[in-house]
Amino acid sequence: MKLLLTSSGISNTSIYNALTDLLGKPIAECNALFIPTAIYPFPFGARYAWQPISGKTKSPFCNLDWKSLGLLELTALPSIKKEVWIQAIDNTDALLVWGGDPLYLSYWLQESGLAELLPSLLQKMVYVGVSAGSMAVSSTFGECYSTPASGSNHALKVENIVFQTPGGEINETFAMAHGAGLVDFAIIPHFEHKDHTDASVVNAEKWAAKLPVPVYAIDDQTAIKVVDGTIEVISEGKWKLFTPGKTTNP
Repeated sequence: MKLLLTSSGISNTSIYNALTDLLGKPIAECNALFIPTAIYPFPFGARYAWQPISGKTKSPFCNLDWKSLGLLELTALPSIKKEVWIQAIDNTDALLVWGGDPLYLSYWLQESGLAELLPSLLQKMVYVGVSAGSMAVSSTFGECYSTPASGSNHALKVENIVFQTPGGEINETFAMAHGAGLVDFAIIPHFEHKDHTDASVVNAEKWAAKLPVPVYAIDDQTAIKVVDGTIEVISEGKWKLFTPGKTTNP
């Protein structure tokens, strides 16, 4: 299987080169399908789904020089004959999976039937995730919510977690769930980002400690490249690996 799991898209040259290496040919010769599903549980989700399609994002994603770009909406697939939407996927070189609520995305990856097909599909195409799109492929992952989105209804376990912020302690909801099971580690995106205090180094350690799998905290200049189980960190920024009883710095 071939995956490129990012925090914020194709944000630098190293991640771009990793993508072209996985594709095995120039992006201009590749067909892509964009999956916006994860963003819908949030206010103005439809607006935020349009931003990557129109190229109005901080990092390139849909607006790379793809040969063609289509939209695959997971919530619609159960109402469509499988042989119809499989045709579109069969001609695809890259699945571009947007961010949002990873629990909601994980639910629809499985409910749509796509998760079951991904292990075989990813022998010939590349899964490219952004934030929640990267988180949801894990066997087990966690997400933190100040106000739980609808995806938290699909959690296996929900509990309180206390984070440190510049303004003092805050209480959030930690939700753990099973993902698509493509990788045996979890991801915390937006590591050390000023707008994501739950992913600061101190809070990421608390977050990771609640999960039974290794956890990569990655910033917006970092990606995890996975080829048939072999993991490579692609980074021009900051990342940290948390494992049970052990923390690894790059």
